[in-house]
Amino acid sequence: MTPSVATTSIWTLLALLAFAGNSILCRLALGEGAIDAAGFTSLRLLSGIFTLLVILTISRPQKTATRKSQGSWSASLMLLLYAVTFSYAYLTLDTGTGALILFGAVQITMILISVIQGQRLHSSEWLGVLIAFCGFVWLVLPTLTTPSVTGFLLMSLSGIAWGLYTLKGRGSENPLGDTSFNFLRTLPAALILLALMFWQSDLFNPETGNNISTAGILLAIMSGSLASGIGYTLWYIALKGLSGTQAAVVQLSVPIIAAAGGVVFAGESIDMRLITSALLVLGGILLVILGKRYFNATKRV
Repeated sequence: MTPSVATTSIWTLLALLAFAGNSILCRLALGEGAIDAAGFTSLRLLSGIFTLLVILTISRPQKTATRKSQGSWSASLMLLLYAVTFSYAYLTLDTGTGALILFGAVQITMILISVIQGQRLHSSEWLGVLIAFCGFVWLVLPTLTTPSVTGFLLMSLSGIAWGLYTLKGRGSENPLGDTSFNFLRTLPAALILLALMFWQSDLFNPETGNNISTAGILLAIMSGSLASGIGYTLWYIALKGLSGTQAAVVQLSVPIIAAAGGVVFAGESIDMRLITSALLVLGGILLVILGKRYFNATKRV
């Protein structure tokens, strides 16, 4: 049964808030050099596995959680590919440039596959996607720099992997079970990355090794357990009521939410660029979600 618009909106908003929180945590951890890419990715995956398995174990006795669901290897591979390439790409790209490449790749991947699968986009949906993306570009424009080839390729691959992971979740009957087992399958790779973190640390290389800071570890754990593990479960729930195009375009609001969080919680200034970007992105999203329905209703009158 397709969930109501109100229910889908609530789950979508919660998932997007988790994504925005994840964006901030990644910036604090990787952007500030609090932890290396291997360590951040391994702890992110391991904490996500632990948190989801605890929640899954607690919820199993409930009748609502008896449906067996174990995700898929293909989804797990996309999850792992996204997490690894994102962390390493973040080290070589400015925040704005990285976000533009990532979300651009997500949009192209999800919309292209939706079209190939037979989903016809109304002209209002195309217009909404264009308006929302322009608003997003306008937000990150002042921080754009020429990306390195390696960073561009890694972040593009990360966006493609995330787009595919999202599309695989649209048919999920048990989002918690699917997300938990998708994370669990990344355990071997997470352990290898954890070993790599220690091997590259100052514990083994006192002069040239990376510093393992307490702050970096805590940020990675928060990213994995809350923003990723729980956040991705919420996203799989929300996807039940979203088309592929809608799921793609609503994610453009993540940088807006993150910027708004900086204004509210960090005392950052609000300017006309943020306001204009927010209006364009939100307006474009509304046009994608409601435009086709409005024009169809008008034709019936």
